[in-house]
Amino acid sequence: MNKPLKPFIEKHLARINDLRCRIHKNPELSNNESETAKLVSSVLRETGLDVTEGVGGHGVVGLLRGGKDGPCVALRADMDALPMEEKTGHPCSSAVKGIMHACGHDVHTAMLLGAAFVLSEIKSELSGTVKFIFQPAEENNPTGGAPAMISDGVLKNPDVEAVFGMHVWPSLKTGTVGTREGALMGASDRIFITVRGRSSHGSEPENGIDAIAIAAHVITALQTIVSRSVSPLDAAVVSIGTIRGGNRYNVIADEVILEGTVRTVTPETQEKMPSRIAKIARGVAEGMGGECEIEYVKGYPPLMNSPETTEKALSALEKTIGKENIIHVEKPALGGEDFSFFSRAIKSRFLWLGCRPEGVEKDDMPPLHSNRFLPDEKAIPVGVEVLAACALEYLSK
Repeated sequence: MNKPLKPFIEKHLARINDLRCRIHKNPELSNNESETAKLVSSVLRETGLDVTEGVGGHGVVGLLRGGKDGPCVALRADMDALPMEEKTGHPCSSAVKGIMHACGHDVHTAMLLGAAFVLSEIKSELSGTVKFIFQPAEENNPTGGAPAMISDGVLKNPDVEAVFGMHVWPSLKTGTVGTREGALMGASDRIFITVRGRSSHGSEPENGIDAIAIAAHVITALQTIVSRSVSPLDAAVVSIGTIRGGNRYNVIADEVILEGTVRTVTPETQEKMPSRIAKIARGVAEGMGGECEIEYVKGYPPLMNSPETTEKALSALEKTIGKENIIHVEKPALGGEDFSFFSRAIKSRFLWLGCRPEGVEKDDMPPLHSNRFLPDEKAIPVGVEVLAACALEYLSK
């Protein structure tokens, strides 16, 4: 199907931007997206879609049945915000103290609503069904929101053959879209390490076992996992983000708690991380006379783009933004994204939507999860068109 989409996007663009503004002003944290879900449901019903609410929590699903028989393809957006105080100064800035859409989920939701508007205009010509998935709790690592929606049957009735998703990406210029086959984003796991020693006076370390000294050596030793247990052609990160231990300056600490994150790209590397971390941490602690307990919590798996969606995705991008604006991503990012649960269940394709305004250098663009992050509004119609085109291209088979 080669019907131009831009006229339909222009027709609805003011409404799409207004919805984005409303959502941005009224952000809601993971598992609290009740008002956002109500707004999404209302708009979808006004557009003529069959709507199901309460899927996997506050998830909303809209179903658009085409005029011709064919498969079912899904488009997904996330709806939750982050616990941050906004510092953008934008007219649509958050009206809720301490909560902000700092990861662009307001844009994702508005773009998917826009795709619903556009595809509804031509539903009689669609050869199949489009399922619009509005997902809660993407930021709620390690649980996420996708597994609950999948468990509630979001990929069933009708069965979804493939799913497409998109994330605004501040390092890419507006008007470009990045993707790659295979791993696009990393697994996001958490580690909790408790080091135990024995207290003594700070002037008599020989009478104690210094948990702080042990913890320091554990942190250093963990870095050898990346340098010596992971192929240089693969990627992994082990980062300790918090250290809590000790009660007084002149007392040898008997306990230190470390918390951190583990990021990997391939499922194989993710699988071997728990045992490697446990062996190294326990070995160091026991070698220095202490003890060590490790809790490894698996979070989001690696986000894997399936090869079966490559042709359709690239064809859709060529028709919308042109070959010259397709960014072939060389290396996956290690940020986590719970679209990965969809990618494990069915054929999928995730895209990075450039949202860096013209004239703004990469180093000057606030990153995702910054309280100053503000994607270029000109990226919104691009994202709407790409999402709608991916659905059309898939149904055209």
